[in-house]
Amino acid sequence: MRKTHYSTFRELFHKPSFKPSTNPRPFKAYSFVPFSPLAMLDPTILTIGGIVLGIAIIERILERWGVIDLVDQFAKVMRFILPVTFYSALIYFFATFMF
Repeated sequence: MRKTHYSTFRELFHKPSFKPSTNPRPFKAYSFVPFSPLAMLDPTILTIGGIVLGIAIIERILERWGVIDLVDQFAKVMRFILPVTFYSALIYFFATFMF
């Protein structure tokens, strides 16, 4: 039960340092999103990154096999797809990221 503290008008406004009668209780606050690098492990972004990485690996394998004309076609397509994918993922990340 709390203790009631009575004070007069003079004590209330002319006291140089007033201590509260109750001490504030400490509490723990947990935050996951804004301060953790794990927040960037969004499944959509990981899927897009995996697809782009897979296409790059396929392109290297085709280059080793000597299919240069197909590698050139991949390079032309990827020259357009990579920037579009990157900026789309960046916009998606900032649109869904809680600050």
